[in-house]
Amino acid sequence: MTIEQRIADLGLTLPSPPLPVANYVPRKLVGSFLYLSGMIPVRSGEPFRRGKLGGSVSVEDGIECARICTLNALGWARQALGDLDRIHEVVRVRGFVACTPEFTDHPRVLNGCSDLLVDLLGDAGRHVRSAVGCPSLPLDVPVEIDFVFTTR
Repeated sequence: MTIEQRIADLGLTLPSPPLPVANYVPRKLVGSFLYLSGMIPVRSGEPFRRGKLGGSVSVEDGIECARICTLNALGWARQALGDLDRIHEVVRVRGFVACTPEFTDHPRVLNGCSDLLVDLLGDAGRHVRSAVGCPSLPLDVPVEIDFVFTTR
C-alpha cells in the first residue's frame, strides 16, 4: 500500500503546499536528504488555530495542529520528490510549541505529528525528535514543525 493510499484510508487529504510567509525556501533536496522548513498549521491559507497552549489552545487542538503541519510537510515532500513513496525514512522532527510558561505537555502535542508519521510509514516513520516550548510563533500559530527525510 502506498503512503497516499494510507492517507486516504485514514480519511485525510494531502493539501497543496502552503506558500512561504517570508524569504526562504520551503524545501531543499541535498543528496538523499530532504529538508523541510518549519511547517505551520495552515488550511486553505488560514491558520487552523491561533494562540498558545496552556492558554486559549487546548492540547487536543495542539495535537491537531501538529497533524496539519505534518500533512503540509508531506505535501511539500510530494512536490519535491514527485512520489511520497520515495521517502525512505523520517530522520528528525523538530517541533516548537507556543505556550504559557506553565505548560509542560509539549511531547503530547508533538505526538500528533509522530503518531501520524508512524501510521503512514510504519517503522520508517520513527524518528528522533525535539519538542520545544517558546513564547510565540509566526502568525500567532501554536505549533511549528520542521522535518528531515532520507529518500530513495
